[in-house]
Amino acid sequence: MSTFSELINSDQPVLVDFFAEWCGPCKTMAPVLKNVAAEMGDKVRIIKVDIDKNPAAAAKYNVRSVPTFIIFKKGAVRWQQSGALPQGMLIDVLKAFV
Repeated sequence: MSTFSELINSDQPVLVDFFAEWCGPCKTMAPVLKNVAAEMGDKVRIIKVDIDKNPAAAAKYNVRSVPTFIIFKKGAVRWQQSGALPQGMLIDVLKAFV
């Protein structure tokens, strides 16, 4: 299994969903992320990070609320936004980095 830093250092855009099990909006984003993954295919990778199980990662990237989405490319943060987002917006943002 790859480490988090190996995953985000990819040439391929990586969308990281920082979430929590107790978060209602995070639960509503789960089917949206499945649809985004289906539409984008192997052009992007989507990773979910539970902030309660990985507080160091959440702190490192200044995640103050969930859900927070961060797009990494070659290890660099290219885009970040908190809150539930529409599927079309996520797809449009990801397409900009493919």
